[in-house]
Amino acid sequence: MKQEEKSRLLDELVQEINKNYEEIDLLNALDKPRLPDRDRIVTIIKAIRRLMFPGYFGQHSFDKANSHYFAGEMLSSIIEELKKQIITAFSYNEKADHRDPEIVDRAERISYDFAAQFPRIQRVLMTDVQAGYDGDPASLSKEAIISSYPGLNAIFVYRIAHELYLREVPFIPRIMTEYAHSKTGIDINPGATIGEYFFIDHGTGVVIGETTEIGRNVKLYQGVTLGALSTRQGQLLEGVKRHPTICNNVTIYSNASVLGGETVIGANSTIGGNAFITESVPANTRVSVESPELTFKGWDWEQNDDEYFDWNI
Repeated sequence: MKQEEKSRLLDELVQEINKNYEEIDLLNALDKPRLPDRDRIVTIIKAIRRLMFPGYFGQHSFDKANSHYFAGEMLSSIIEELKKQIITAFSYNEKADHRDPEIVDRAERISYDFAAQFPRIQRVLMTDVQAGYDGDPASLSKEAIISSYPGLNAIFVYRIAHELYLREVPFIPRIMTEYAHSKTGIDINPGATIGEYFFIDHGTGVVIGETTEIGRNVKLYQGVTLGALSTRQGQLLEGVKRHPTICNNVTIYSNASVLGGETVIGANSTIGGNAFITESVPANTRVSVESPELTFKGWDWEQNDDEYFDWNI
């Protein structure tokens, strides 16, 4: 292509893109308040993880003699960084100036109140670690659960995001849990309510919807969906309980789907793999899908080897 033709094509393309900027408001955020910075929020998540589990992530060594200094320094930086992102989130959501004293004060109060939950969240996470260790004979140690298990990582991010969700902070809770989703394959909406001693084994493909309620000592395997029966009504369903309630001491095996806001899985129940449940299950119940019949047929290797194997590779 000649240079003149390339320049002409690029100019036409620029004009088309700018036309979309002008006509489709959602595409152009240049003249609007900034959205929260995803990269900074990921940095905050990692800083909180270092604070919660000192010595496991990011530090080559951790000296207990300096733990007071370490905790103070980490808390201060987390609160300040989070405050900036919350101000940005509120400013964008409310179409207000980021210097608005009311927004700044609200963001600061939320940041400190959020940080005040850390000791309690730490204790809850220790029950999740214990659940992982008790539930997986291959774990070898609790340290392995903390340092390498995707289920605990997703639960950790959910537990901190949930606190911001409860405080009605826009954008940030979902950014947090979608970051965990991208890293682990586990999708936990920050609005879900999840009790202590929670374990997700393997984890890939697990989905937990916004209005899900999960009791204590619940275990999920890979591919489990705790979802809604239908979302065809879209935004009309905002605030409506659409996802199931899972009571205490329930185990749900791989690829099971439990759907609907009125669906309750009673305490001490077990849901087998591949089950599709849209109605409540009584307590102390075992639900299973009838196994398909397997048929085994012998093979005459001497007579049929050419039929079985494809030698033309």
